[in-house]
Amino acid sequence: MTPQSEIRNPKPEEMIRFARKALGLSGSVSIEISPLGRRGSDRTFSRLRWDFKHSAILIHYDPGRIENSFYADIAVFLHGISIPVPRLIRHDPVRCLILFEDLGDQDLWSFREAPWETRRALYQETLAITHRLHSFPEKDFPSTKARLMEEFGPGLYCWERDYFRDHFVKEACGIGLAPSFEEELEEELSALARRLSKTGRSLVHRDLQSQNVMIREEKPYLIDFQGMRFGTFFYDLGSLLCDPYVEFKRDQRMDLLLYYYNLSKQDLNWEDFQKMFWEASAQRLMQALGAYGFLGLKKGLKAFLDHIPAGLRNLHLATSRTAHLSRLRQLSADCQQIPLSAGQTGFHITR
Repeated sequence: MTPQSEIRNPKPEEMIRFARKALGLSGSVSIEISPLGRRGSDRTFSRLRWDFKHSAILIHYDPGRIENSFYADIAVFLHGISIPVPRLIRHDPVRCLILFEDLGDQDLWSFREAPWETRRALYQETLAITHRLHSFPEKDFPSTKARLMEEFGPGLYCWERDYFRDHFVKEACGIGLAPSFEEELEEELSALARRLSKTGRSLVHRDLQSQNVMIREEKPYLIDFQGMRFGTFFYDLGSLLCDPYVEFKRDQRMDLLLYYYNLSKQDLNWEDFQKMFWEASAQRLMQALGAYGFLGLKKGLKAFLDHIPAGLRNLHLATSRTAHLSRLRQLSADCQQIPLSAGQTGFHITR
């Protein structure tokens, strides 16, 4: 039996032995391992190089975060339905190691300052890939071969809004909500969840933002899909087109949204489609802001705090595009008035 300490903290030589066996490399081949840094999902990434021209990506994950153990099987499923993802080389579920092909260092975020014509083409291709994912028939999903996280429903929507209030509103912003306002906000957000639940079920990536789309030879590839589940496709559209990591002009965002709309056979007219997009974007941005607060303050990943201002601007924009989220719009405006350090110094206001 493999010791728990070896699972949690594998030594570099253990990871190289795993990779050497997976790649069929003899002991005479020298393998270099270079850390690529932590991500927000309790995983570490390393790049392996050998023979001066070959490389692969090695992931070590914490099995305590259950979705991390789903990643390899989901990758095989997605590859099998022609969704471009990195090719799985080997998965060791005992040592929690995954070896994937190396797609390079360019992601969609890397093109954030490129000319719009270049960005537009990359985003359109990403949306086309995403539409194929969303169109996969639920009845054909191989649930015995690939496990998914809890579907979007009352429980998950409730978790996301609590995550937002606890880790962002209360801890990062230091805002205390008056009981009457909190009750009204809860009613508003519960109604939002019910509306989103009526928009149909699709496979959704769940974290479809610019740093989770790799670009190789001008083609997008999806990564970080361990949180994939069934839910509303509008959530993915909000993730990608209201991504706090990049900026869009209003006509650019609408141009891309219309591109997706025209790909799909929609029962909704264009006006109603836009309304549901903004509502799902608000839901997604609550989750993202909650994550920035949690990762930045609880996990010590301070870089996530830098994305809070853009996330708040997008949340305020999304809530301004719908008549149903007035309390959330007020709250987002309050949060925008508070310095980022407020939550760390105990600054407190009551609405």
